[in-house]
Amino acid sequence: KRVLVTGGTGLVGRAIEKVVADGEGRPDEEWIFVSSRDADLTSSSETKALFERHKPTHVIHLAAMVGGLFKNIRSNLDFWRTNIHINDNVLHSAHELGVQKVVSCLSTCIFPDKTTYPIDETMIHNGPPHSSNFGYSYAKRMIDVQNRGYSEQHGRRFTAVIPTNVFGPHDNFNIEDGHVLPGLIHKVYLAKQSGSALTVWGTGKPRRQFIYSLDLARLFLWVLREYDEVEPIILSVGEEDEVSIQEAAEAIAEAMEFRGELVFDTTKSDGQFKKTASNAKLRRYLPGFQFTPFRKAVKETCAWFNANYANARK
Repeated sequence: KRVLVTGGTGLVGRAIEKVVADGEGRPDEEWIFVSSRDADLTSSSETKALFERHKPTHVIHLAAMVGGLFKNIRSNLDFWRTNIHINDNVLHSAHELGVQKVVSCLSTCIFPDKTTYPIDETMIHNGPPHSSNFGYSYAKRMIDVQNRGYSEQHGRRFTAVIPTNVFGPHDNFNIEDGHVLPGLIHKVYLAKQSGSALTVWGTGKPRRQFIYSLDLARLFLWVLREYDEVEPIILSVGEEDEVSIQEAAEAIAEAMEFRGELVFDTTKSDGQFKKTASNAKLRRYLPGFQFTPFRKAVKETCAWFNANYANARK
């Protein structure tokens, strides 16, 4: 197997690279991690050239334009267009070059805004996504549509996974445009340096299921090797492991030994209140899979951020 990983220098790509290097790789697998420096995946010709250069038999497709709530609200059209181009180019190049299997990465924000909980894999297309990030959400939904098309028309084994909120080393810790957990880690770091209070955007009440990037990486390897459905699979901790943004902020404060006050800026949007996902399908396949406990994963991520602050804060 020659496994090409797009978005290979991002949060999940780095986690897969680490897990493979730490002994989870197999002798019959060659791993190739590429980033936007290797090819502009919004260009069909550059994408095709990348595939012809590496001749992968398998692809893990992570590359995407991503950002937190406020970046999405500002740039829904950009998120739609960029991601549609990237996904179409990657999947079509994979098809044209006879790639045996592609595993793409979706997101729980693709699910309908008005829905019943917990959400599961059958509900993706049951209604519009939340208005705050409709561009990104619809572009990601289209991967599922395209996978079914390649399966029905060409017999391709293209599938997708749906992780809940991923965090870990090599995340985007940008306070304005990053996701909630890395943004909070950076804010706690700065509040501790300046001796000021920690300001959390929103009420702190929304609830999320967080998955540690290294756990997700191990699950990606299983999907690549063992999972044969075209239908997506949710990769997540259980419903009982959901935490509020306030609880997440408190866990970070504890991990970074921040003793200051927590203040909630309720003038800022909360986004979706919750998007509780069922991991029942994953548990049917892997009943014994052990997730890293949330506080331990937060502690490891904070330690990485502290050790790599000069690069991480960018």
